[in-house]
Parts: sequence; C-alpha cells; structure tokens
Amino acid sequence: MSTSAATPSSPARTRYAIVGLGSRAQMFVRALASTHADHAELVAFCDVNHTRMEVHNRAVREFGQAPVPTYRPEDFVAMLERERVDAVIVTTIDRTHDEYIVAALHAGCDVVTEKPMTTDAQRCRRILAAQAETGRTVTVTFNYRYNPVHAKVREVLAGGAIGEVGSVHFEWLLDTRHGADYFRRWHRDKANSGGLMVHKATHHFDLVNWWIASSPEVVFGFGKLFFYGSGNGAARGLARPYERAHAAGSASGDPFALDMAGSPTLKALYLDAEHEDGYHRDQNVFGAGITIEDDMTVAVRYRSGATMSYHLTAYSPWEGYHVAFNGSEGRLELDVVENSFVDPGTAGTAPGEALHGVAAAPEHSSTLTLRRHWEKPVELDLPDATGEGHGGGDARMLAEIFGGERTADPLGRASTHRDGALSLLTGLAANRSFETGLPVAVDDILSL
Repeated sequence: MSTSAATPSSPARTRYAIVGLGSRAQMFVRALASTHADHAELVAFCDVNHTRMEVHNRAVREFGQAPVPTYRPEDFVAMLERERVDAVIVTTIDRTHDEYIVAALHAGCDVVTEKPMTTDAQRCRRILAAQAETGRTVTVTFNYRYNPVHAKVREVLAGGAIGEVGSVHFEWLLDTRHGADYFRRWHRDKANSGGLMVHKATHHFDLVNWWIASSPEVVFGFGKLFFYGSGNGAARGLARPYERAHAAGSASGDPFALDMAGSPTLKALYLDAEHEDGYHRDQNVFGAGITIEDDMTVAVRYRSGATMSYHLTAYSPWEGYHVAFNGSEGRLELDVVENSFVDPGTAGTAPGEALHGVAAAPEHSSTLTLRRHWEKPVELDLPDATGEGHGGGDARMLAEIFGGERTADPLGRASTHRDGALSLLTGLAANRSFETGLPVAVDDILSL
C-alpha cells in the first residue's frame, strides 16, 4: 500500500474503489474525482501495476482531489475493509472480473463492472450465486443503451410502430484501426477475453435483448481468423518481422503498428509501466499467438420467436453498423457511420481513448428509417448523438450510476447482473458452435 492519504469522507457520498487501472478506468476516475464528486467519493485503487495507479492518481490531483491509497490485488479484501468501501468498480481484464465481483459482494459491497460481466458460464454462475447469497447490487455498464439513437429505436419498437418483431438483421463493422486494436492487446488471447463474441459483441447482443424485450434460445454460428494472424499476414504480404511495434525498425510505416511513444496517455499507462509486469500493448497484429476470430456470422432464435442474423467484421475499411427489424406491420432500419475510412498516416498514432469510442469521428452520422406497410418511408428525427463517449452514452450512464438521486427509467436502461448474464448467452453459445459446428441451445450453456 502507498502512503497517500484519501480525502476526508462525507457521509452523504458513496465510497468507491476501482480495481484495474488501464485506459478504461479513466472514465470512472474522471466521474468520481470531478463530474460526480458531490455524490461519489473515490477512496482507493487496486492493480497489479503501481505505475498505472500513479498515473491515475496524477489525474486525481489535476481534478483538485487528494491522491488515493493504492493496493495490490492480494490486498483487495483488506482494502475494502480498511477504506470502508461501499462499492467497487471493476475494470480489470475480462477473465478476472468474477474474482473481484464475487469478493466484493461477499465483503458487503455493491459492484459496477465493465462489460462483459465475465467470460464463461462457470464464472457467470459464481457471480449469480454470490449476488443471490448477498443481495448486493451488480451494475453492468452497457453504455450503448444510453446512446440516444439506440434509445429512440427502443421507443419506436416498444410503441408498436412495426408491430410484432419477426426478425433482426445486424451487421457491425470495426475498421482497421479499432478492429486491429483487439489483436494488439490481451484481448487476442481468447482465454483472457472470450473472443470478440464475448468482449465486443456482448454490447450488441445486449442491445438486441433490450430492443426486442427477449433473450436467445438457440444459436448457430461460424467464426474464423481470416485477416489478422501470422499466416494471413504472410499470405497477403502484410507481415512485418516484429513482435511489438515500439523501437522496432521494421514497424516503421506499418499502418497496423501502434505508436505508444507518440501518445502521452498510452506512454504513461503502458510503455512506462512495462518494467513492472512486462505487458506489451502494441503487439504485432500479424504475429503468432492470436486465438480469437476476426470474422463471425451468427444466427439466433429468441424466446419470443424472433430470429436474428448477425455479422461482426474486425478488418473493415470503414466503421459503423446496420440494423434492421422486420415486423408484422413494417420495417425499421438504423444506419450508423462512425468512421468513413482509415487514414494510414494516422492509424497508429491515435490516443488510446479514440480506439474505444470515447472520441466520436467528425463524420459520424445516423439515420433511422421507418417503412410501414402501404406507406411511404419516413426518416425519423433523431436526438443528437455526437457527444463524447459512445454518442454521449457514457455521460448519461455515469450520471445514472453516480449522480445521486435515481431518475425515472421508462426505457429500462439500467443493467443488472441478470442483463449481464443474458448478454453473454449468445456469445458463449456462438463460441461453442464455432467449435462443434452444431446449433447450441443456450440452456445447455447457462440456464437463467
């Protein structure tokens, strides 16, 4: 533990600790130490890497707050008692979420966790059992629900504009900046992340569950590593002979090489912290050891009787998504462009936040079209979704979680442990289908 002292507490504020101090923790540090400091108090950090914790403590100082005590993972439970923690925010790598969620619940704390809630069925059962035993609250940060465009879709469908939903077509495209980033980091190992079906598509599967008010029943899919990886890079002339980009002459000019030294944030959080844990944030996307897929097709039947065709591509020249709902009275189509192309000259120089949706692309555009039977199509008015952080979703979600009094939530945006588990079902079943080549009943994975 460090010798830093926490700010004297106010009884009216909820006391929060954050475990896992990588780049995603920045959003929560800012919320607790600045935006929502009237209602929430940041009291401790816990991470395997002291350097990263100190980077975040510098940010705390910049927000005018005193730095908080720092703890190692083996001292996590002791930290909760010593710092009188009310709630824990979990932003560690995905495969360790359950360890901290379960320990926090049994220590009498509520939990706010990054998605995915966990990475496999066994870990999910542990979380559900701990929540049932303790009665504490688990909030999963599905910020996409708070994007006003997505909320508009929910309103239109719930209002019956297209009648009963019979099928959904959903295509999500990650470009060669954002998509490639999953193949540089710890996510490239399926044991850490569950693959993109769990780590990334959990967002999308949660949206569909929420939009159509149902949950998956049967899943069938195909997944492959088509673009990234050593074999694909060599076959297409894209391979470069480096393990990680930093200080590698062969990475020069490679649009797939991440320049951490050129980003103050990435340099401080990762490059300057490597001496402690040896983690390389800038691995070669065409290197060895990648065990996740980059091209995935999934068919889903929901308990409502609706079906979905879903496709995720992680090597697209542009970024965005199409989703269409076919109903008994018409069709609703959402088209979103987040980034129209990737400039190879800047592909490896963007700050880490821009790789996770925190900075909206200037060409961001959305259209929502209602096509009712026997009527001309109507382009529906959309609320502004160009705010910082997933179309302003981050700010709205943080206000709901940390902003004091709870407001009315007619759209049911707040996400619990049950939503976190339901969002996993499609991805976990898809992963099994990739392996077996067979349809998978989700009750065989996890019965809820």
